[in-house]
Amino acid sequence: MFVELMPLLAGRTVLITVAKVDDHTLRVNVIPALAKADDNPALSTPLTCTGPPEELDAELGKHLAGYVQTYTQTASTLAEAKSTMEAAAKAAQEEAKRKKATVKPATAAVAGSASTPSTATPVPGSVMPPAGHMQTLGLFPPTTPEVAPTQ
Repeated sequence: MFVELMPLLAGRTVLITVAKVDDHTLRVNVIPALAKADDNPALSTPLTCTGPPEELDAELGKHLAGYVQTYTQTASTLAEAKSTMEAAAKAAQEEAKRKKATVKPATAAVAGSASTPSTATPVPGSVMPPAGHMQTLGLFPPTTPEVAPTQ
């Protein structure tokens, strides 16, 4: 039983409890503690086996081996997903910095041209209409009621 637990004990504490359920049944709990505070809670999922002492003697080692294998695969998958997410976040930050750097020179050029006085004269018809005549823009063009043909 303890040979099967060795990979699980490599980086964390494992709590094992044994309780008597009735005269012929025991319950064994194997509960791994989280190694770090930021570990995924899935890594502390307990294994619980209930049965007669003879059955637990014969089968608990097999169940522990399967549990440790699943635990190891889960920890590996979570670590891989975390590193992928961190790499994606870093790439997104670098992309944002690159875009910000390319926008700054263009903004500076526009600001530089805006600081020179404008000598342009307004074009007739480009004046904004009074506020009472403003239309609200929407997703769809304004509808006009259709007149039904009369016979």
